[in-house]
Amino acid sequence: MRLLQAMAGARHGGAEAFFVRLAVALQRAGQEQLVLIRRDAERAAALRRGGVEVRELRFGGRLDLATRWGFRRAVARYRPRLVLTWMNRATALCPRGDFVHVARLGGYYDLKYYRQCDHLIANTRAIAAYLVAEGWPQARVHYLPNFVSAAPAPPAARASLATPEGVPLALALGRLHPNKGFDTLIAALAQVPELHLWLAGEGELRDALERQARSLGVASRLRFLGWREDTAALLAAADLLVCSSRLEPLGNVVIEAWAAGVPVVATASDGPAALIAEGRTGLLVPVDDATALAAALRRLAGDPALRARIAASGRAAYEAEFAETRVVGLYRDFLERVAR
Repeated sequence: MRLLQAMAGARHGGAEAFFVRLAVALQRAGQEQLVLIRRDAERAAALRRGGVEVRELRFGGRLDLATRWGFRRAVARYRPRLVLTWMNRATALCPRGDFVHVARLGGYYDLKYYRQCDHLIANTRAIAAYLVAEGWPQARVHYLPNFVSAAPAPPAARASLATPEGVPLALALGRLHPNKGFDTLIAALAQVPELHLWLAGEGELRDALERQARSLGVASRLRFLGWREDTAALLAAADLLVCSSRLEPLGNVVIEAWAAGVPVVATASDGPAALIAEGRTGLLVPVDDATALAAALRRLAGDPALRARIAASGRAAYEAEFAETRVVGLYRDFLERVAR
């Protein structure tokens, strides 16, 4: 069964990272596939290292005729039985043809881009419910979770980031964007003077967040790491993971922390609230409540036994639902079923 996948994603992002993981994992599992991506040398190299056949297109706007032509040519030559498009742009640019068209959604997207699809994949049950509520037949909506790598890594050296040994260390990951609530996290950090924080990500708010850190007197305990690829090493060095998002449909960072055996504090945005069993697989606090977030961080940072219990429960949750073998099996079963 020939599969063609298409992703016109940004330079960095959770969906983009999962796309690469899934394509490489499907290749290992014996899936015959061709992948179309927006021009990106690093992403193309990562896919090719995994044995995936890659073609790069511009994936510009509506008037990008070259990508439309290139997409049509790839379909005509490869003759896939199934085409899997990721998010709005690749889905909108996909030609019609003699194949089953499936789109994968990682958020509450405008469904005008998906009218020509035969099936939709949602990576959370809440998104699947949204699709059905918006009029999609339930039989054509499918929940398939993400997976993350559980491969261990040596911890990143604290000294390399001017962080003392022995102090409690929190890690936050994500784009420096208003949705991620990092301003609330920095305000909470000011209320937990014993805690240090590594913030790994890049984005439009970096200057504003650095100014906030200086104004609140926490700059000496906060390290802006920029975009990092060594997530496993950062998690191995941290005592806890914090997800402070205002809007978070999934919360992939929660699953990454679970896989690494790191306890989690998160705001009760859609994704983390659906994932976390409060007090068992993590601590949940209200969105945009710096005081409540500070209290949870203080509680977890000061209680090694609680951290160990939550980390163990999180790891068990990861193994039950989000391990690579399980998720790849679900995708393979789904692809074979809808292709028939």
